[in-house]
Amino acid sequence: MADLAEVTARFAVALRAAGLSTGPDRVARFTRAVTLVAPETVAQLRYCAHATLATTPADIAILDPVFDAIFAGSDSPDSPSSRTHRPTTRPTEVTASEAAGDDADPDSESPAAIYASAVERLRHKDFSTLTAEELDLLAAAMSSLRLSPPLRRSRRYRRSMTGPRLDLRTTLRMAQRFGGDPVKLVRRRHTLRPRRLVMLCDISGSMEPYARAMIQLLYCASTGTRAEVFSFATRLTRLTPALSQRSPARALAQAGRLAPDWSGGTKIGLAVKDFLDRFGRAGMARGAVVLIISDGWETGDPSVLGTQMARLSRVAHRIIWVNPRTQSPHYQPLVGGMAAAWPHCDAVVSAHSLDALGTLVAAIAAAP
Repeated sequence: MADLAEVTARFAVALRAAGLSTGPDRVARFTRAVTLVAPETVAQLRYCAHATLATTPADIAILDPVFDAIFAGSDSPDSPSSRTHRPTTRPTEVTASEAAGDDADPDSESPAAIYASAVERLRHKDFSTLTAEELDLLAAAMSSLRLSPPLRRSRRYRRSMTGPRLDLRTTLRMAQRFGGDPVKLVRRRHTLRPRRLVMLCDISGSMEPYARAMIQLLYCASTGTRAEVFSFATRLTRLTPALSQRSPARALAQAGRLAPDWSGGTKIGLAVKDFLDRFGRAGMARGAVVLIISDGWETGDPSVLGTQMARLSRVAHRIIWVNPRTQSPHYQPLVGGMAAAWPHCDAVVSAHSLDALGTLVAAIAAAP
């Protein structure tokens, strides 16, 4: 059976041809559902499709014949067997071998196994080489990605049995219940909060092969995290409001409309300066983990970037530079923007593939 990218693309194209709207967000939901449910029968897989791709009975009427053609082995969506087939038993009552019949191929895999296998093959592929179908699969695989910055002490306190500080006011108030005797000492400690994550993504021409994958990464990173997201090429654009939408497709589309300098030149130094001048004074970078995604190809003066990186390093907790070009074992930051920025970075990672994102996640979570 075809791998996940081919199956997903073929299913989505067939549904659209049959008249059912299936955007990237719906396809991503279907992929996530299959990954979570791990269906072992065609009937279970059908229920995943109903739950994620159909919203009305009319949608189901369109979806089922197409589903049968793709997954149930019928010759075409219009065949009589496709139109009349419906699951007559509950999913738990049908095993994979029973659903396939006695003549089933012993080497056939369950849908969940096919999906997992496709994701595994995708893990080591460079983002710049992915097809449109593989990028859709990447979006689904990234949906479970969570970036967890290290914790910091806040100014607020909370009660703690083993806290280092005595909460005198609460202790005296409780002592009033016992005739003024402080029977119980109440302690407190600082509340811990995740550090803010600030991400600046290069969307210039030299980064275009990685642009969609990296914007998808920013969307996933901004979900459930105190994060601020910016794009830059020749100017700085704040994308945080756009990426806060629940629909990935809408969020990415709006982010693309907000940034007017896609595939333009790169002025990294001026972008960092603009960020510090406009948002640094408000404390956005203070104590934050700052992620800069760029190949370091600076069209401006590299010394400006060096100066601004020095400014940034004085207020940020950590600076992590993501450069897909560093995947090459022969890469050396000898000239240009990377040479100017390198001394001020706490970590430099490639994050050029799904597998390489593990190094990025570890770098963000690293304690000082």
